[in-house]
Amino acid sequence: MNKLKKNNILCFVILSILIVGCNNSDDDSDEYGNWVESSSFDGDSRGNAVSFTIGTKGYLITGYDGDDYLYDTWEYNSEEDYWVKKADFPGTARSGAVGFAINGKGYIGTGYDGNDELNDFWEYNPDTDQWTQKADFGGTARYGAIGFSLNGYGYIGTGYDGSEQKDFWKFDPDNNNWEQVVGFGGQKRQNAAVFIIDGIAYIGTGTRNGSVQYDFYSFDGTDWMRLTDLDDDDLDDTITFYNSVGFTLNGKGYFATGLSPSLTYDCWEYTPYADTWEEMPYFEGTSRQDASSFSFNTKAFVLMGRSSNYYFDDVWEFRPDELENEDD
Repeated sequence: MNKLKKNNILCFVILSILIVGCNNSDDDSDEYGNWVESSSFDGDSRGNAVSFTIGTKGYLITGYDGDDYLYDTWEYNSEEDYWVKKADFPGTARSGAVGFAINGKGYIGTGYDGNDELNDFWEYNPDTDQWTQKADFGGTARYGAIGFSLNGYGYIGTGYDGSEQKDFWKFDPDNNNWEQVVGFGGQKRQNAAVFIIDGIAYIGTGTRNGSVQYDFYSFDGTDWMRLTDLDDDDLDDTITFYNSVGFTLNGKGYFATGLSPSLTYDCWEYTPYADTWEEMPYFEGTSRQDASSFSFNTKAFVLMGRSSNYYFDDVWEFRPDELENEDD
């Protein structure tokens, strides 16, 4: 073989290696977890609104727009991506309240009206588009609490009533009464986040006396269990969140956006059977706090919130099984 032919073969081999190496590098950079912007909200931009889901519909109520505390009610059709205004919430306009759904009806309570903490509690029937006042929340008036439903009951706990709290109360919709249950196993806090997976609530983040909290717990309606702390040495990074949002999709839980301590667009995924966390691609909207979320069987959304004095009206769907694409 002559020298020129040998040199040509050597150049071809080197070029092939470089091409394969580049392709492999591109493959390694692919990440699953894509954010896609949906139809923007039809009402006023806001943060600290209440949200809950019933069937394929999401509901967004109350909040604060930088000037006014709000009392409007909006329904989001997750299948056809549009909003419909519903009957106004008849209670005091507020922000920092909590909400959940039980057996096809929505519930909201607590919050702050600009002067006072609140403890009233209301039921929304989407079939009749009517609000009904129910028994006042059993604990002290507060805001920055968390609320969720498990096995046909509603729960509200933690929050701020002049100081941080850790008590929990159970609401029975059939008897319209509240019963205090065993308190949160972790530290007192406000502005924590929660998601529900297979009838179990997972609770973490928030602040106590100005300090971020890293303990993470599950609650099945009876017992609390401490899980891997959010600053555990086995994590790739510390999960530092408050004023964030929690949601559930495909058997996994997520914490996203919030303060960390500055505004963040971080997103973390929790796998319950392994008690492990994985950092996901960043939320593709503007970093924010005081957002809301919708969790459906096959879809999840993060929406609204604020950045300093700017309030948002955008809606983002999270698709964990799609490759990240910042251009869609």
